[in-house]
Amino acid sequence: MVARVVIAAPSSGSGKTTVATGLMAAFTEAGLAVSPHKVGPDYIDPGYHALATGRPGRNLDAYLCGPDLIGPLFAHGAAGCDLAVVEGVMGLYDGAAGQGELASTAHVAKLLGAPVVLVVDGSSQSRSVAALVHGFASWDPEVRVGGVILNKVGSDRHEELLREALDSSGVPVLGALRRAPQVRAPSRHLGLVPVAERRAEAVASVAALAAQVREGCDLEAVLALARSAGAWAGAAWDPCREASVPAPSRAQEAPRPDRPSASSAHAGRAEAPVVALAGGAAFSFSYAEHAELLAAAGAEVVPFDPLHDEELPPGTRGLVIGGGFPEVYAPELSANEPLRKAVAGLATGGAPVAAECAGLLYLARELDGKPMCGVLDVTARMTERLTLGYRDAVAVSDSALAVAGTRMRGHEFHRTAVEPGAGAAPAWGLRAPVRRVEGFVQDGVHASYLHTHWAAEPGIARRFVARCAAG
Repeated sequence: MVARVVIAAPSSGSGKTTVATGLMAAFTEAGLAVSPHKVGPDYIDPGYHALATGRPGRNLDAYLCGPDLIGPLFAHGAAGCDLAVVEGVMGLYDGAAGQGELASTAHVAKLLGAPVVLVVDGSSQSRSVAALVHGFASWDPEVRVGGVILNKVGSDRHEELLREALDSSGVPVLGALRRAPQVRAPSRHLGLVPVAERRAEAVASVAALAAQVREGCDLEAVLALARSAGAWAGAAWDPCREASVPAPSRAQEAPRPDRPSASSAHAGRAEAPVVALAGGAAFSFSYAEHAELLAAAGAEVVPFDPLHDEELPPGTRGLVIGGGFPEVYAPELSANEPLRKAVAGLATGGAPVAAECAGLLYLARELDGKPMCGVLDVTARMTERLTLGYRDAVAVSDSALAVAGTRMRGHEFHRTAVEPGAGAAPAWGLRAPVRRVEGFVQDGVHASYLHTHWAAEPGIARRFVARCAAG
């Protein structure tokens, strides 16, 4: 299995994304094929990872997908690479609330047999850093903390004090980074601003991160640590196998992992239904495996941008609208009336439509007073309340995605609320933190706040494409 290393930290805000993205970019610039991964459900960091490596950023979420899929999904994404860098989530041992180590960075590191580099915020401490690192390195003997990278170091003297303190810890220092506010990505209500909204600036930020990491880190030592990862036996996840269709011929090549954009595994087949996949700045949240599963199930996956395209792709028979920030672009989305009418016409005609979070808002009658597609009798608005967390869900209505009774795990992350009208059945029944129904099923539309990972239930893609073909 490919050389691999996990970049973790004692807590959020320590600099995992800075270090992980910088390492990815630095090793890529050095000529290595680097596979980028992110622990957890986050969509934004993988965008920066993709920019750093030229390959899709892929998520490894042991809650959404289950622990048994972590190794296969990793092997699928890292196929043909020299090195894989896995950015952790929150603190090293923080996972799904009330579920022990499940979905924590430590859990994923153990599932991958990968060593951990601990990124430590060195500001406001000196000798205490040794106690902190000792605690994290010794907490779970199955987690191998193979090195430390010190972040936010104030001066040469400060670095010297930190290194002296760590001399007796048994954990080598692999680098020290100075405070560098110029390489920080801007944030807003749900975290970092995605790459799709600031690409030119993001390219410059990633280049600056690579330079900072090259200067402050021992890249050879990091690579040697990654190459010390234990063996892993097992088959890589395969979208064609999961979709239960034969692998495509050379002329019908499936999407390669090193292609950031989705392409069809069945391009050129007259019978392949076109599935339009929303993208661009307003809808930048999508797991790479979703497009791969749709293509493997027989669809021709065609990306489009609702901010700029006034028509759906020619021959569209189904529509997938993932997450993003439509609330930020509500005026522009509303102004694109031709596309709003095209989406409404497709949905009214009974075509399958899968909409998650941002997609739900786009299908609403209005968002913050701006007209949207009007597919659902729903009014949406921004709020001050953050809804965040993993969810256990069961489908309560038959839909283009699933039959009633299908169990899934998902994730909610939004600051909007919807006020439903009439005409739609609920999509999901949720068990925690309180029992409630959520989302909407109406004709061929399945719209919900819940983000799900289709690799956990590939039957979703098969069912959706079959509905598209039948339509």
